[in-house]
Amino acid sequence: MKPKARPFVMSAPALSLDSTEPSVSPSDAAPSVGALVAVRPGAIILTRHGEPALSRKCLISARQYGDWWAKYEIGGLLAGQTPPPELVAAAQGAGAIYASTRQRAQETAAAVAAGREVMADVMFIEAPLPPPPIPEWIKLSPKWWGVVSRFWWHAFDHHGGQETRAQAEARADQAAQKLIARAEGGQDVLVFAHGYFNHMVGRALKADGWKLVQNQGFKYWSQRRYEKR
Repeated sequence: MKPKARPFVMSAPALSLDSTEPSVSPSDAAPSVGALVAVRPGAIILTRHGEPALSRKCLISARQYGDWWAKYEIGGLLAGQTPPPELVAAAQGAGAIYASTRQRAQETAAAVAAGREVMADVMFIEAPLPPPPIPEWIKLSPKWWGVVSRFWWHAFDHHGGQETRAQAEARADQAAQKLIARAEGGQDVLVFAHGYFNHMVGRALKADGWKLVQNQGFKYWSQRRYEKR
């Protein structure tokens, strides 16, 4: 009797754990288009508040100016103002909006931002304006007392127990770095603050390589736009 033929069975190939083919890790894969293109920082837009309600049409002494400034710091805006269309457009295009905690800055932001989130930050309040030690018989308008007081504060570090020039400059540097960190994500950052402190923040931005590309000065509702170049 012939033995039965055994059926032909094709065996599976053996798998080697020591392959000679190099493996490809995710890090070796071709970079994505996003990885090849660096994100360009957004612009930083420093805006001054609208016109305050407290009148400057008076003649007062240096001591009286101290009282006037205290009222100015807690006051709001003069009624009936309309934000400039270009400022409204800047707010619509901004990825983040900040405002000083002062009422005049808060009301300005509310008028421009049209219901968008506004982050209030005490870091953006104005540098102090303590009145200089000048005789009572000298009378000036609040506008000119502001000029004289700022000169005394800046040149002679006359702070009257308030924030010193060095402290304000350090705060401006911190504010600039905060804005830069936010703008590095690629979206514009809009700030509603105050004339002289915006100037100080602008100086800090320039020192970090940012360029002033739009300058509307320091009038009410004005904006100063900085871009990284």
